Amino acid sequence: MPNTLLIYPKHPPTYWGNEFSLDLLGIRAAFPPLGLLTVAAMFPPRYDLRLVDLNVTPLRDMDLEWADLAFTSSMITQRPSLDQIIERCNRAQVPVIAGGPHPTTFHEEMEGVAHFVLDEVEETFQDFLHDLEKGTAKRIYREPRKPDVTLTPLPRFDLINMNDYYSMSLQFSRGCPFDCEFCDITKLYGRVSRTKSPEQMVAEFDHLFELGWRGPLFLVDDNFIGNKREVTRLLPVIAEWQQERGHPYSLSTEASVNLVRMSDLMDVMIAAGFDTVFLGIETPNPKALEKMKKPQNINMRDDNYLFKSVRKIQQKGMQVQGGFILGLDEDDESAFDAQIEFIQETGIPIALVGLLTALKGTNLWARLEREDRLLDTPIEINATSLNFRPEMDPKTLVEGYLRVIGTIYDSTLENYFDRCLTLLENLNPVPHLHKPVSQHALYAGIMGIRQRLTPQQLPAFSRYIAKVSKDHPRLLPLAIRLAATGHHCEKFSRQQTIIREFKEYLTSELTRMNEDMSQRKSAPEAADKLKREALHRINARKKAIPEEFRYTGDGITESVSDFQLALDTIFDGTPVNGNLPVLN
Repeated sequence: MPNTLLIYPKHPPTYWGNEFSLDLLGIRAAFPPLGLLTVAAMFPPRYDLRLVDLNVTPLRDMDLEWADLAFTSSMITQRPSLDQIIERCNRAQVPVIAGGPHPTTFHEEMEGVAHFVLDEVEETFQDFLHDLEKGTAKRIYREPRKPDVTLTPLPRFDLINMNDYYSMSLQFSRGCPFDCEFCDITKLYGRVSRTKSPEQMVAEFDHLFELGWRGPLFLVDDNFIGNKREVTRLLPVIAEWQQERGHPYSLSTEASVNLVRMSDLMDVMIAAGFDTVFLGIETPNPKALEKMKKPQNINMRDDNYLFKSVRKIQQKGMQVQGGFILGLDEDDESAFDAQIEFIQETGIPIALVGLLTALKGTNLWARLEREDRLLDTPIEINATSLNFRPEMDPKTLVEGYLRVIGTIYDSTLENYFDRCLTLLENLNPVPHLHKPVSQHALYAGIMGIRQRLTPQQLPAFSRYIAKVSKDHPRLLPLAIRLAATGHHCEKFSRQQTIIREFKEYLTSELTRMNEDMSQRKSAPEAADKLKREALHRINARKKAIPEEFRYTGDGITESVSDFQLALDTIFDGTPVNGNLPVLN
């Protein structure tokens, strides 16, 4: 049967990814490609499978020479890498079969794909393989129904080297009972949280344990508590499993803020080994939360509800990570300081702040389309460009966003370590969540981070480690892990600012050159000299961007190409009238 190559596209840098701390942690990627590993388990044994995760290893020509088929699964953020994969497979004449959230939403805009297997594939995948083997496969397979996830097979973790990853991943449920305006989860997976059985989850825990995994385990559910009845059935089983084996896994997940109203459930989560929960906080502005249809984040009788919610979860024993959004219709210029103040005061070290993006198919997309506010701009992760017209001045919004991330992850890391200390001062140090670590390992961790920090970051780091060692010695291993993440987050924030500043520099250069050529007629020799000087300045500025800050899809190469085309137009004697080309 066919040699089948499973290819997972590369992620761009994100706060989640820890790209700038991977070597410090001794790993290559944060999480394995769980979706693709699950699909791998749906192939009959007669298929010879090989998996290439581009976040871990490059795609080699010899892989494509071996392959008869290439299957890929991707999210929207992986689009630039996916495009390159499709191009290489097409050149090698290897048919591409694509699925996952990105193709499900954007397959009509994609080229070079032989077959699409869209939506959730548990009930369509065997039909597709049957048709493929008969030579009668359709181009598109869809499944509007939501499959029974108790039939989902055990992921094929044997196809990866688990040592390449910081954490393993499992999924308990799909779907979310809430319908936040900006979110596409309910459009993809529905508003009823469908769950696996406790027996299934134990089998998956066992499988990882038998393969030798010990350490972090992320339950990737978009809302782990979306089906309270079923999660209440699961947690005691997991708690017993963990206790019998000495708590080999430190668990984390995503949940809605109404978790805070489930005190008993939080207690069982702690017993089961959960030490971290990610909350979609979005904004401390109740009016903005109301407009985005996020009632679970609002308590009309308590203006301090979100702050108290974060603190209560911390005091139970779980670190809170938070997602935040800027660019909401209810945001004004006070939103920037409000976000900074909330993040600092609550002690959320890992705060993922982003600009609002209108995702195709969401309620937000539909509303903005009705209001004629959508822009013809590609959706990009980490972008400081917008795909809609915000109520706030766009320049003010982007500058405010950069100020927020530049403050919470400032160049000295003072603010970051302040948040870490606030967390550690409020975190209940549950013994089985914070196991003792050898002095040698602690010393190695501290020194490893010191070697990577800048001179201006060392004073804050030294004070931080000294205070934790004195006041919270049991939490020192956590403090070191947080420091490694802070190193990454500061570099990631700086990366985004530098890339944005470079693109703004291109625009300012074009504006200056256009105005100059409009006001005077230069001799060809003089014009040619001006053009060469402009290109020299641009290339010098481009080379000044650290190589580690470049990534597939950063838009720099495309922006330079746009700049050169516009420059050619200007120096051909036809200055650009009106708006200059937008540099992505």
